[in-house]
This record gives sequence, C-alpha cells and structure tokens, in this order.
Amino acid sequence: MTALRILALSTLSALWAASPAGGPPLDYAFFKERVQPIFLKKRPGHARCVTCHRHGSPPLQPLAPEAVAWNEDQSRTNFAIWRQFVVPGNPLKSPLLLHPLAQQGGGDHFHAGGKHWKSQSDPEWQTLAAWVNGQTIGGSK
Repeated sequence: MTALRILALSTLSALWAASPAGGPPLDYAFFKERVQPIFLKKRPGHARCVTCHRHGSPPLQPLAPEAVAWNEDQSRTNFAIWRQFVVPGNPLKSPLLLHPLAQQGGGDHFHAGGKHWKSQSDPEWQTLAAWVNGQTIGGSK
C-alpha cells in the first residue's frame, strides 16, 4: 500500500470514528447483493467504481481475471472497508453517498470519479441509503 493511500484511509477512518455512535446495524447480505453491484455497474461517461477503487481509496478488492463479481472472502473484505465510509442511520453524513452525488443534489464538492447521481432520488443512491439506514434483504430494519 502506498503511503498516500494509507494516509487517506487512516484520515477517513478517523473522521468516521469521530461520528456519533449508534445507528442501525449494517447488513452484510444487503451489501453483497444490492450495494456491490453498484460498484460494478458501467455508466456512460464514467469508469466503473471498481476500476478506480481497486487502486484508490477506499479500496475495492480487485476482481479475478474474467470474474463478474467478487468471491465471498473479497465481499467480506469490501464490506469491512466500505462500512467505515458510512454513518449508520445517516446517509447525508456518509462519504459513500456524498462523494458521487452532485452538489446541487446535496453532495460534496469532489469525487475523482465524477458525479454519478444528480439527486438523492436516483435509484442507486436510494439503494445505498437503504443500506446505511439498516435495510436488510428481507426488507426489515
């Protein structure tokens, strides 16, 4: 891991750790089945999340050659890393939801991969918000 990547991860982790405790638990099955596919989706004019984040911060596990999804161990690693970039119960304080969201939609000023969603009503943004709000595959919180 490069020094810059370690610094970025530790800084973002420290910011998350300073967030208010509590909130709903984050569901691994929901992450695996609904959130991870968003990281793999091709969008016109943008690279897939996995393209940049396999080397960027926060990292996604690199896909094996010819793989279309992550294996179980990789998914669990992704979950462990990416849960650090959300504030459970508060999508609007979660970097995962704010960085790729356009500023006019409530996002922050920068995301190296561009702005993927124009508003919080985008279905992908809604899926991420559901995970952050404790949604489970069975539909309960």
